[in-house]
Amino acid sequence: MRLSGLDWAVMAAYGVVVLGVGLWFARRAGRDTESYFLAGRSLPWWVLGTSMVATTFSTDTPNLVADIVRTDGVAGNWVWWAMALTGMLTVFFYAKLWRRSEVVTDLEFYELRYSGRPAAFLRGFRAIYLGVVFNVMVMASVTLAAIKIGGVLLGVTPLQVVVVAGLVTLLYSATSGLWGVVATDLLLFVLAMFGSVAAAVYAVRHPQVGGLEGLLTHPAVDGRLGFLPDFSDTSTALAIFIVPLAVQWWSTWYPGSEPGGGGYAAQRMLAARTEEDSLRAVLWFNVAHYGLRPWPWIVVGLASLVVYPTVDSIQAAFPALDPSILQNDLAYPAMLVFLPSGLLGLVVASLAAAYMSTISTHLNWGASYVVQDVYRRFVASDRDDAHYVRVARWTTAGLTVLMAVVALALQNALQAFQILLQIGAGTGLVFILRWFWWRINAWTEIAAMVLSFALAIWLTGGLWGLEWWTPEWNASGRLVAAVAVTTVGWVTVTLLTPPAEMKTLQRFVRKIRPQGPGWGIVQDEMVRGGERIEEVPGDGSLSAAALSWLLACIAIYAALFGVGYLVYGAWGAGAAALTLALACAAGVLRLFRRDGLR
Repeated sequence: MRLSGLDWAVMAAYGVVVLGVGLWFARRAGRDTESYFLAGRSLPWWVLGTSMVATTFSTDTPNLVADIVRTDGVAGNWVWWAMALTGMLTVFFYAKLWRRSEVVTDLEFYELRYSGRPAAFLRGFRAIYLGVVFNVMVMASVTLAAIKIGGVLLGVTPLQVVVVAGLVTLLYSATSGLWGVVATDLLLFVLAMFGSVAAAVYAVRHPQVGGLEGLLTHPAVDGRLGFLPDFSDTSTALAIFIVPLAVQWWSTWYPGSEPGGGGYAAQRMLAARTEEDSLRAVLWFNVAHYGLRPWPWIVVGLASLVVYPTVDSIQAAFPALDPSILQNDLAYPAMLVFLPSGLLGLVVASLAAAYMSTISTHLNWGASYVVQDVYRRFVASDRDDAHYVRVARWTTAGLTVLMAVVALALQNALQAFQILLQIGAGTGLVFILRWFWWRINAWTEIAAMVLSFALAIWLTGGLWGLEWWTPEWNASGRLVAAVAVTTVGWVTVTLLTPPAEMKTLQRFVRKIRPQGPGWGIVQDEMVRGGERIEEVPGDGSLSAAALSWLLACIAIYAALFGVGYLVYGAWGAGAAALTLALACAAGVLRLFRRDGLR
């Protein structure tokens, strides 16, 4: 396919504007590491929340959703819809605690919460493990989607995509730090959302689809429209609904949906100007991410089943594509070729925007780990801030190169998604409990990390062509097994190893003021020492936070399904679901005012 001159002009204009906005903040970001990584802790909630939404909307997201819809129908999206439970847990239990910690990275938390060499080791090792290994895998899966879009829409090779896309993103993310990332995210989010809606509209208008009515009644989508799976098919229901809701959401670590917060979500919370801004930012992110924007991607995925019923039909339409990347996730970019001139350029620019927003965040976040938690902590602790900013920029370049290498080795978005879930399986409960149970220690996290990674190597061998050492279990079976073994392992290690030093735990309580009975032993010791334990104004109660979490989750799912019913033309059901969403949201706001959860 060839883009018109108008398409290229639109894309060029977009590139100039985004680079200009990003580079405008270069001088401000270079002041010190807190400015480079946290924008001086001065950002309001709506900027931070929108930045998180933009980050989680990348080039691989619509590809992944199209893959899921084509494979398991609309209900298959529960594998990521279930993570709304995790996100809302962060809103009401952890957002204000993260901001109160005043650390620069979430890994710095380890030496605030734990003590001694195990805490230092954990901080440094996790920095490499998450900031480099895990982070590169995420960026590679995003870049893989860009490779497929570039191959379908632009006719370029994978190497050309990773070189051009990587260099452009590197240019502004390395120079402008988090200032440039969040500023461009505001523009990128608007453009990306417009592009996804435009893609859905034109997908439905395709002659073979015949509008929404034609799509919803077409035999190709028969049995794929339900919000819930067919429970008579036990194995499928377990994989895409029961396991995600019963196990996955609290037990796995996944970027943007970390139990207890973490990663770039924690970075945004730490960059907030107040604790209230931190809470509101994560709330807005979850509302927009799960409740507002999934349906354009779903509609395109459904329409692709009509136009390209099989992977072979995609190959027939694009015979020049590299066969190694030919999977169901190619259906989304394959549907974009029907867009008219000018709009096609805008939609391609929107996908580029989605790519840049995600990669720039991950580059800045990964560099913060390498610089703050490895280089500054263990290698060179006495340099000036200008030196650390320079190291951060070089680290960003190194991560970009690693990302490109791994991206060229991957084949499809669902493969990367399953690998990432498996690597973090069983660790999530540790990240939830460490804020509320004094007995969790550094060895707990080390054990959980080592076990989950070792099990992932064994259980995902088949995804890498190593079937001979991997049991013949499906993805949900592998996940549950890893969670069970990892959980038993870290609980055992916790009970067999000593807790953190009492003075470290007391320091943590003074600074964070965690709630609940899990800190009773530490607080009693502080009282015996003559200290007075005071509640922080505006924290509310754990019961109010739990009720707010429940109501907010119901509101999210009611909004999600309400929009879905409207798309399906079920106006009564849609109105009822949206009314329920508004009622639950009103209940959350009332709890905010009554219990001080501002």
